[in-house]
Amino acid sequence: MRRLGIRRAGVRSNAIATAAAAALLLATVGFGGAGGALAAEEGAADRGPGAIGGGASVISDADVAAELGLLLGDGNGVTAPYLAKPSTRLQAAILSLRLTGRLQEAMRYEPKTNFSDKDLVSPANQAILGFLKEHPELGWQGPGDGRFDPLAAISSQQFYKVMLEALGYRSGTDFEYADTESFAASKGLSGIRGTASLTNAHLATALVESLGASSTAGPTLLVQLQTEGVVSTETMLPAGARIGLASDPELGTLLTDDEGRTLYFFTRDAADPNACQAGCLQNWPIYYEESIVVPAMLDKADFGAATRSDGAKQLTYKGWPLYTFGKDASAGDVNGEGVNGVWFAAKPDYAVMIGTSLEHGHYLTDDYGNALYRFAKDSADASACAGSCITNWPPYAADGKAVPSTLAASDFGSIVHPEGGAMTTFKKAPLYYFAKDAARGDVLGHKANDLWFLVAPDAFEGAGAKQAKTYHVDMKDYSFGSGPLTVEAGSTIVFTNYDDMEHNAVAVDGSFKTPLLKKGETYSITLDRAGTYEYFCEPHKRFMTGTIIVE
Repeated sequence: MRRLGIRRAGVRSNAIATAAAAALLLATVGFGGAGGALAAEEGAADRGPGAIGGGASVISDADVAAELGLLLGDGNGVTAPYLAKPSTRLQAAILSLRLTGRLQEAMRYEPKTNFSDKDLVSPANQAILGFLKEHPELGWQGPGDGRFDPLAAISSQQFYKVMLEALGYRSGTDFEYADTESFAASKGLSGIRGTASLTNAHLATALVESLGASSTAGPTLLVQLQTEGVVSTETMLPAGARIGLASDPELGTLLTDDEGRTLYFFTRDAADPNACQAGCLQNWPIYYEESIVVPAMLDKADFGAATRSDGAKQLTYKGWPLYTFGKDASAGDVNGEGVNGVWFAAKPDYAVMIGTSLEHGHYLTDDYGNALYRFAKDSADASACAGSCITNWPPYAADGKAVPSTLAASDFGSIVHPEGGAMTTFKKAPLYYFAKDAARGDVLGHKANDLWFLVAPDAFEGAGAKQAKTYHVDMKDYSFGSGPLTVEAGSTIVFTNYDDMEHNAVAVDGSFKTPLLKKGETYSITLDRAGTYEYFCEPHKRFMTGTIIVE
């Protein structure tokens, strides 16, 4: 379970400071030695496949790219902060030179001319810029005006052009630049498709998928690099099933299996991970592979494996068991999205998800399935929970932006907590965890002090709005109770007869009438319109009367 606390949204910069970029690019120049020998990096993170339970293992594209020396990272290796950094045009150009066997030549080059913005990078990289300027046939001539724009962001379209050319395809001959991504997809390159500004994680995934693609000469790019001595001849790509990231025009980024089939979450699994049984599993087969390879943009620690109550193994993502859908006939189908309000495509960037239980119905959770709460004392877009309160009720701040398709993204927002830090809101109500919810599926905070409640997305009207509730009127001792009953519009009123004699409730204005109720019987009405409703019991109308005030 994710640690509870005030989570502050991170800020990803769109540009790299010149000094940091120079260091980053120098590290990129240094990847791999002659003959493909890989030097150990001081402080590098463990790159081996991680065990995820049930005998399964997971490896990231970042692990593979680092082991092959295609990415060296910064001084601490290929770490999460390094992978999150934006990639640049010069990085892509350096990779292009390396993959075509011309990097060493470029590094030793003594140019006679150069781009006007060469001083943005280190002297070593200035030599590379000069080489690119004086070899226009390599296709790295910059945006014009004599500039190369080395620190500018690079798109997936631009980078796939680089990788296609490393495979031997030529822009303008084999494919048109405008069609780069569709042509790349036809060659098996689609893991970062549609990304406007790449990070180093995107580079890692595009590099690894390109290694398994066939070049125009026949062998894969990996074999080509082995033949040229760029990587060791003993190098092998990981053999596990690949978790993919598909881009749906309406749903956004989705997780897929290695055949491109959409993977799904089941909201009832938040409360009981074995909720799908028997006939359910026939329509929604569980997903499991002994070993998986995941895109570098995903955290491999978010993947796990669980053993179900029937002994079957199932892969999980962020704690959610993964399924396919029997009615998805082809890769890219998303026919399971929103089915019965409990099945949703697995996404890496959910801001919230939905949990479902028999007792509580639908309720909001974070992306890991942990219950979220609202505070009755909060007003619209303002938290009244401060001081020791946030120790027990930590504010929730979402990382992602996607929401289940049965919810409206416009209902979610963000505010700053009075004590600092962002927190997510739903219909202007700030959202919280409960510190005593120790495990996924716990909902111990519901109705705490009659002030804290699970957030029912289909019933909650929003912060500041009077919430519809259920009220009880006891027909007892020939009375409806003492005094008028005040309720909110939309509330449910349940009449229950405790007398041996039959009673009913009839509105004077005719707006409602219950049947005659025997002892122990109940009947419910809902009043949506504000006003005062006088009512009586028909058999005992002289003395058995009542009043309901609807606000």
